[in-house]
Amino acid sequence: MWERVFEIIRKEFRQTLREPRMRGILIGPPLLQMIIFGFAVNLDVEHVRLGWMDLDQTSESRELRKRFEGNRTFTIVAEAHDERTAQDLLDRGKVQGMVRIPPRYSADVMSGRQAEVQILLDGANSNTASIVSTYANSIIATRNQQLLREQQIRKLVGRTQNGPVLLRIPGIRVERRVWFNEELRSRNYFVPGVVVNIIMLVTLMLTSLSIVREKEIGTMEQIMVTPIRPIELMLGKTIPFAIIGFFDMILVVTIALTIFHVPFRGSFLTLAGASSLFLLSTLGAGLFMSTISDTQQQAMMASFFFFQPAFMLSGFTFPIRNMPEPVQWVTYLNPLRYFMDIVRGVFLKGSGVAVLWPQMCMLALFGVTILTLSAMRFHKRLD
Repeated sequence: MWERVFEIIRKEFRQTLREPRMRGILIGPPLLQMIIFGFAVNLDVEHVRLGWMDLDQTSESRELRKRFEGNRTFTIVAEAHDERTAQDLLDRGKVQGMVRIPPRYSADVMSGRQAEVQILLDGANSNTASIVSTYANSIIATRNQQLLREQQIRKLVGRTQNGPVLLRIPGIRVERRVWFNEELRSRNYFVPGVVVNIIMLVTLMLTSLSIVREKEIGTMEQIMVTPIRPIELMLGKTIPFAIIGFFDMILVVTIALTIFHVPFRGSFLTLAGASSLFLLSTLGAGLFMSTISDTQQQAMMASFFFFQPAFMLSGFTFPIRNMPEPVQWVTYLNPLRYFMDIVRGVFLKGSGVAVLWPQMCMLALFGVTILTLSAMRFHKRLD
């Protein structure tokens, strides 16, 4: 049996590597996705073009401007002296935000009244606008705390005629600690997910094309009259693409570690074991699509039809908790969801089997179910 399976595997490797289109599927998607998600897709807000409209022109307003100029995120690229100019800068996209200081800003600050500063944002990109608003509010809040301390000190100095002055003002100091992705780099979040997409896309497409290619070129009848049994043919058609899936996984992990310097805190054996469980689902789904398709074009279209919804509902780009509740329930039927959690947990958190066993059990359940149903369909078509 295993001699016949080995011969089918050798034939499948030779046939796959000989065809230029197949070689492109092996190397093209991993490199393309790594380039896109490693270099091009970047949600980090590092350079913000800011406009400045100072209608007060006092030392207090200039002090606030110095704080924005001292922040490496903001660069003041334009100034506006009236509302029309500020609106024109935002409309033309020359600035991503505008800080507007009203005329009585300094007088309100010096008298202890609440001073107002307006921040106008370009909300076309909601993610960037939200982050810019948080950064700007943080700078203004820091300045506000300093003004409050100065006011309290002046009050204490006014009340104290003799003796020392209490300069330490009681308050709450917030210390922030970020775990797992200390620099908050979106690259560290996206690149591990590419491992999931690569294994899914490559193994699904290649497996779906394997059986239908034999039917399309007319060699399926020749295979069926040989002593090869259906289970042997199924193993010979799926094992090569499982090996290719592991090869692409190792390739993507190597690129992530050497070029993009994504942290890898977990065990490679845990990642490899979870990948094996995930391959049961992808190979089974590809085998099923191959049995229901008559041409390679149909098989490829069916692969994309299955891949796109699974990709969108995997949590790769959009957090599942932000989706509507009915859609969240649908994601529990998506094997990509569980493998995505495993890969990011191994990369960023260093999680092991003790933490990830629920996701691994779900992958095993989905994999065995999908592969069994696909094998039954596969036998039926051969009979």
